[in-house]
Order: sequence, then structure tokens, then C-alpha cells
Amino acid sequence: MTHWDGLNRRKFPRVSYPCLLIIRHAEEQPEVILTHTENVGIGGVCVVINKNINLFAPVELEIDLLDANNHIKCDGKVVWSIRRKISEKKKPLFFDVGIEFSNISTSDQKRLDEIISRLVLRGQSSAYYGL
Repeated sequence: MTHWDGLNRRKFPRVSYPCLLIIRHAEEQPEVILTHTENVGIGGVCVVINKNINLFAPVELEIDLLDANNHIKCDGKVVWSIRRKISEKKKPLFFDVGIEFSNISTSDQKRLDEIISRLVLRGQSSAYYGL
């Protein structure tokens, strides 16, 4: 596997924000994955899961921002997936998976933007990502 150089082409800030996330996808068989975000941005999320989801696979997302409001429900598309290195032989392989939001409501985008902007102002942005 080669080094991923995608960070140099990114334009939206991402922040480390511990959201709970439900991913529903149906590549071979319908499956629901419960995970948390690695980071989140106005255009998408990075999650860590123990399986690969094919590139460009459509998914349904449900995001709990843990802010006492309703969950964000929207569609998404897997735009990248990178296998992590094995740290121990007994641990399974994990994947960092980037999912781009689609069909997200304007009010949910505004809610995400407010959270992200507040954290960026506090200096908590993790990097700049294109999602």
C-alpha cells in the first residue's frame, strides 16, 4: 500500500468530534454497522470500521451528534477506504473510510457547520479534508 497524499487537496476543515454513527449498506447482504466518527466535516465523515466497504458504495447514515437534538439522517457515498496497519497479530484489520454526505437537509448542514466552526475557533480542527 502506498502513502495516501489526499490531505494536500482538501478544502473543508474537519474536527475530531465523537459522534455515534449507524451505517446501512447493501453490497452483498444488507448490513448495519454501528461505529463512531474519527472526524467530521460539513461534507462528510471519516469512520473506523473492521471491514472494507467498496468505493462509491451508497450508504444510509444516521448520526448522533450527542447534542440532545434529533439524529441527522442522510445518504452518503464511500469516497475512500484505507486499510490500517496491523499493530498486533490478534487484532483484526481496520479501515479508515471516508463517506461523503448527500441528501442532507439544510438545517442539518447548518447544525454541523455551527459545531465545526465553534471547534475550529477553539483550535480543534484536525486537518483539512475535501468532504
